[in-house]
Amino acid sequence: MSPITVTALVIFALTYVLMMAFQKIRPHVTVASALIFIALGVVSSVNPTFFGEGFFALGDSSYSYGFAEALGEIDWNVIMMIAGTMGTVYLFIESKMPQLMSDILISRMPNVKWAVVAMSLFAGIVSAFVDNVATVLMIAPVALAFCKKLDISPVSSIICIAVSSNLQGAATLVGDTTSILLAKQANLDFSDFFVDDGKVGMFWIVEAGAIVSALIILFMFRKEKAPISFNSRTKVEDKFPTFLLLGTVIALIAVSFIPYKDGAAEGQFYKPDITNGIICIAFFLIGAVRELLIKKNTEIVKNAFKEIDYYTIVLLTALFVVIGGVKSAGVIDVIGSAIASLGSGSVFIVYTIIVWMSVILSAFIDNIPYTATMLSIVPVIAMDIGVEPKLLYYGLLCGATLGGNLTPIGASANITGIGILRKEGYEVKSTTFMKYGVPFTLAAVITGYLLLWFIWK
Repeated sequence: MSPITVTALVIFALTYVLMMAFQKIRPHVTVASALIFIALGVVSSVNPTFFGEGFFALGDSSYSYGFAEALGEIDWNVIMMIAGTMGTVYLFIESKMPQLMSDILISRMPNVKWAVVAMSLFAGIVSAFVDNVATVLMIAPVALAFCKKLDISPVSSIICIAVSSNLQGAATLVGDTTSILLAKQANLDFSDFFVDDGKVGMFWIVEAGAIVSALIILFMFRKEKAPISFNSRTKVEDKFPTFLLLGTVIALIAVSFIPYKDGAAEGQFYKPDITNGIICIAFFLIGAVRELLIKKNTEIVKNAFKEIDYYTIVLLTALFVVIGGVKSAGVIDVIGSAIASLGSGSVFIVYTIIVWMSVILSAFIDNIPYTATMLSIVPVIAMDIGVEPKLLYYGLLCGATLGGNLTPIGASANITGIGILRKEGYEVKSTTFMKYGVPFTLAAVITGYLLLWFIWK
């Protein structure tokens, strides 16, 4: 490795260590790291020998990474999709439509066992199109209500809702930030999650995992046969946010049939790179303008903008810059080659390493920075072992998204669910969470792992 590669690798490793140690200031850490990489690139371009020949070779002329290159690494389509979807989802939640759907579902269940399974599956379906944390915030109160009515502990029900919502985030383009990142890297559109190159897409893989994991929940709640009576239903007075969310999904599906510039034939019409982001932002702004001008409700608009996860947006924006810096310094090539060498050239071994390494790491660290980093490494690994990267991309998404369910800190949805229980006076131990999380995760990951291999090998 060249000295500049070693230097960049040290900075990159230190960035990850600090993000893990100080989770509340992760955006600050990534911004600082991004600025360091830009500063090194600027110094190198101005004076390649400024730091001397031996001092970490910071003036290595092979490393060129200035402000223009850094801005070019930021995927504004991803950023806009996240912001726009979060805003629309907030309006959707405020309309109380998700609560009404949950109420109708539970009112038709014969006992607690089937109610928990139904709520878990419903949480999964919703989170395929809505942020996982938002899904938990929508459905958990319904579970709390019926548990209080039956005078039973809501701990197990809330845990199942949380892990189910986390699972389904990988099912569609808008289900989770990791899916959006994958779509950008692998040049996927909304429809590709259903059928990709004539093969079964990630949506059906996730659904197969959801069915198997639902059987696990059914087995674990097999003794919960207390009958339920849940006749009260939430009233929904405004259905427009529901149409906004549906409109977003339909529009994303529609434009998925229009190619990007790279995939278009000569003379064929193609869509801009930020098309999906524009769609998500546009539908949110339609909802916001309607609230302001027609309903005169400024408070909900203020809250909608407040509910956008600026923490994640800043983190991702800076992380794009950091990853661009380490790529320019040759770090990505080194890591990719190292992982490829572990598999001794075997596609199956490399695929297995990526899936289960992702499961283990995502159980303890945030899967967003991990996925963003690995998506840059996967093409290098694929090139080294001589395969198309699709199998490895999907294996990464399967492991990184589902792996967070192993522990209570592995996914934001899990942390949210535990926080709701804590407010209700229930302290959830890690062992209690893992009693449900581990079998659920193993069932879903093994199903996805095997299906992906047999379909995409």
